This record gives sequence, C-alpha cells and structure tokens, in this order.
Amino acid sequence: MPDPVDAIEVSDLPLDDLVACHECDLLMRKPALALGEKAQCPRCGYELYAHRHNVVERSLALVLAALLLYIPANFLPIMQLNLLGQSSEDTVWSGVVGLFDTGMQGVAAVVFLCSMAIPLLKLLCQLAVLLSIRWKIGRSYGLLLYRIYHHMKDWGMLEVYLMGVLVAIVKLADMASITIGLGLVCFVSLLMVQVLLEVVMSPHQIWQALSAEDDHAGD
Repeated sequence: MPDPVDAIEVSDLPLDDLVACHECDLLMRKPALALGEKAQCPRCGYELYAHRHNVVERSLALVLAALLLYIPANFLPIMQLNLLGQSSEDTVWSGVVGLFDTGMQGVAAVVFLCSMAIPLLKLLCQLAVLLSIRWKIGRSYGLLLYRIYHHMKDWGMLEVYLMGVLVAIVKLADMASITIGLGLVCFVSLLMVQVLLEVVMSPHQIWQALSAEDDHAGD
C-alpha cells in the first residue's frame, strides 16, 4: 500500500510521485507496481490504480469486439411482440424513430444520444487512443481524445436502456407472446464487453503510456 505523506513533505516531492485517493482525498506517495499488482488506499481501501498485463492489446481486442456488436445490437430486433394476431419487431433504432414520430422529439434525441451516439463515440475515442499508443503516433490527439472520452463516460447509458427493455418485457409478458430477438443478445453482449473494457483499460497505464510518448517526443 502507498505511504501517506505529511503536508510538510508534499513540497519536497515532485507531483509525479504523489497520488490522491478519489474517495477520501488521502495524499500518498505513488508506489512502483509490478505486473499484476494494484495499489489501494490505506485509509478507505479504494483501488487507486493497477498494473495489468498487455493492457493495450487486450483493450484493442475488446474495443473491436464492441464495435462489431454495435450494429446488430442497435439494428437487429430486440424482441418480437405478438398481440391479438398482430406481430411487431422492435429495435433500438425503431424505438428512437417511434418516439420521434409520436411527437416526443426531445425524448427521442436523448435516447439516441445516450443509447447510440455517445456509446459509439466512446468506442471510437478508445480505439483512437489505443492505436496512438500502439503505433506511437498522434500523441497529442490521443491525449485530447482520452480527455473527451472521460467527459462522455457519464452520458453513455446502455444499462439504463437495457433496464427499460427488461421492465417492458416483464410488464407485457402476461398480455402478449414475446420472443427474445438476436438484437437483445447482442445488446447485452455489447454492455458486458464495455464493462470488461472499463476494467481492463487501466486509466493509470493509459495516461502513463501517453506521457511516455510525450517524454520521448521531447527528447
């Protein structure tokens, strides 16, 4: 675990050697980690950062998998509803169009942004950042895109949309015959891949890799 530092010691240490806990704001010396190790706050136990194996390669694989799942997750039928002989298939995109056509343009715009546009932009930002590290090009753009990605993190709400779909399925189950579509499987898979990507793509190592390129560029 990192060692806490006194206020007097802070002025004697470079900023790169310090880390603050995001939960309790304890200021600590930044420890050097070996592969597979992680640093935790000695006061509250919050995980400060980890040093994971093959972060860039594993993250790239997950980003590409997520991008492949994106199209079927949003444009293949999530469920098929059969009610009184009438059959309909719903997709994420058809839900946005349906809201727009019924006069709820504001709601349609929010659903489109949070369920389709922002998740796609996040994935594209992650892909560009990882490629800039992997190919050692465009460091300044990589830094900018990674900052943009962090600002967009709270606006991608795939899990909220999924909860809405599940609630609708439960409520309609007694009224109609519902068949789960391939789109829902892809949507859940996309959500799981993105959750795993958040775990694998260690922010500490990504920032460190971008900073390392900065140092190399200045030599």
